[in-house]
Amino acid sequence: MSGPLQNTLEGKVALVAGATRGAGRGIAVELGAAGATVYVTGRSTRGKRSEYDRPETIEDTAELVTAAGGRGIAVPTDHLVPSEVEALVARIADEQGRLDVLVNDIWGGETLFEWDSTVWEHDLDKGLRLLRLAVETHAITNHHALPLLLRNPGGLVVEMTDGTAEYNRNTYRVSFFYDLAKSSVLRMAFALGHELGPRGATAVALTPGWLRSEMMLENFGVTEENWRDALERVPHFGISETPFYVGRAVAALAADPDVARWNGGSLASGQLAQVYGFTDRDGSRPDAWRYMVEVQDVGKAADATGYR
Repeated sequence: MSGPLQNTLEGKVALVAGATRGAGRGIAVELGAAGATVYVTGRSTRGKRSEYDRPETIEDTAELVTAAGGRGIAVPTDHLVPSEVEALVARIADEQGRLDVLVNDIWGGETLFEWDSTVWEHDLDKGLRLLRLAVETHAITNHHALPLLLRNPGGLVVEMTDGTAEYNRNTYRVSFFYDLAKSSVLRMAFALGHELGPRGATAVALTPGWLRSEMMLENFGVTEENWRDALERVPHFGISETPFYVGRAVAALAADPDVARWNGGSLASGQLAQVYGFTDRDGSRPDAWRYMVEVQDVGKAADATGYR
């Protein structure tokens, strides 16, 4: 299996919370490619941008989902506002009567965290805002959406984070606030596994590798077509992956009748590619977290041979 899981999710309903860009968009598109109806949410619409002030919109994502073979439905939602999330879930219940997959990819912290800044040096308002966006939003969304997901057996919740449980346990991640946010989401999946497992659903934490998101490509001055031009300046970027790679990981999980084997666990796109057999869009299988440990973090020269 190299490409999308065509029609394996036909009749299924998914909510990708935080699907404006990056991993959320890639996940929504690949769920659509597998035949799902996908509700995509975020704060950036064609009529109003979030504080990111970027051009990507949830309407664009919904159109990409539909073009991929599914049905994309854009619903502007601020997941820090419980009433908006409650209304979103009520709409899904009214229109579909079910929710099979919930992906919590809400983040919004790229402009807030300060690299290698201690907790006393970091801007406090930005740090606390980051925690609200990265953690509180997930809790609010789970609170309102999980009763609908539990109406039918076999539901799946995917908590998106950065780093595996093992890697984050042993590695300081950027700053106090970033480290806390990403570790909190990992623990959230573990806790949800205990609450959902006995009720017939599954929760996992999932991380992509080094993501070639719209913002990352822009920061490096390249596009998806010429991304390798950045390797001269950022050699380890050779292990990077598209957002659709982790999207295929979610689609594979959602289509797996034995998905409960992963309940409460911490997973990575590269790890699941080895299990389910999917590839990134270029046919490769980047294994970023193994590369981080065995090459990048120990100071070896950049060489992705054997890791993709």
